[in-house]
Amino acid sequence: MKTVYLCDSSIEGILSGVYQAWSSKKGHDNVMLRLRDDGVTMELFCQYEEVSADTQKADKVITAIRDKISEEAYEAVYKAALSNDSGRADKIYRFLIHGFRTGARIVSMLQIQAVYDVFQMCRFVDNETHLLTGFVRFSEMEGDLLVSRIGPKNDVIVLLAPHFADRLSGENWVLYDTNRKKAVLHPAFRPWYLTELLSPQWEDKMRKTSDEDEYEDLFKRFRKSISIRERTNPVCQMNHMPLRYRPYMPEFSQGLKDV
Repeated sequence: MKTVYLCDSSIEGILSGVYQAWSSKKGHDNVMLRLRDDGVTMELFCQYEEVSADTQKADKVITAIRDKISEEAYEAVYKAALSNDSGRADKIYRFLIHGFRTGARIVSMLQIQAVYDVFQMCRFVDNETHLLTGFVRFSEMEGDLLVSRIGPKNDVIVLLAPHFADRLSGENWVLYDTNRKKAVLHPAFRPWYLTELLSPQWEDKMRKTSDEDEYEDLFKRFRKSISIRERTNPVCQMNHMPLRYRPYMPEFSQGLKDV
């Protein structure tokens, strides 16, 4: 009977699941990792076990990956864990099975399905991160606080934070992921940090940005100034600026016609 380990969707949760499955000694073909909230129906003739996120177990797996495979392999695992692929936990596990057998060369062996799967997830995460570095917009709140709301498919907020910490190092800003209810907070001239404890009042406050936001007005005026009505090409626009990003961009908010 196959044992299915149900783990948390965080990197710590997934690697805790890897640790539990590996140390069970049941054989790799007899175990499987799944996320608790993956929405997949439970299978017959399978034994399901809950795995709690354990920082110590996750750290042991991370150390083993870095020492016995490579730093590049760990970076691939970390990015894959940020993917929205519901099967990412087991795909990471299968990748590590090959990685611990092969060593550092595993990252270039894309002919292996498990390796290909992980690097496909990494590619999607990297692509979305790259796009959002250009599409993220900040609005000004009271107290000179800059706020940006995003709704990415993948959990890329921690990959975006260093980019904006470098470019807005002297500003107080918040980058909020509306899909996962987590935020990066950056005090001016200080390191940023991740939090998942924002109160409903904070969420509501971030929606109600100032009506006289200079940044929003700037983006609207810029969009209007460069547009040429006779050359409007909706298909080209959607290729360069997908519709799913526009609800979070002030130049596409209401009031553009009045600028």
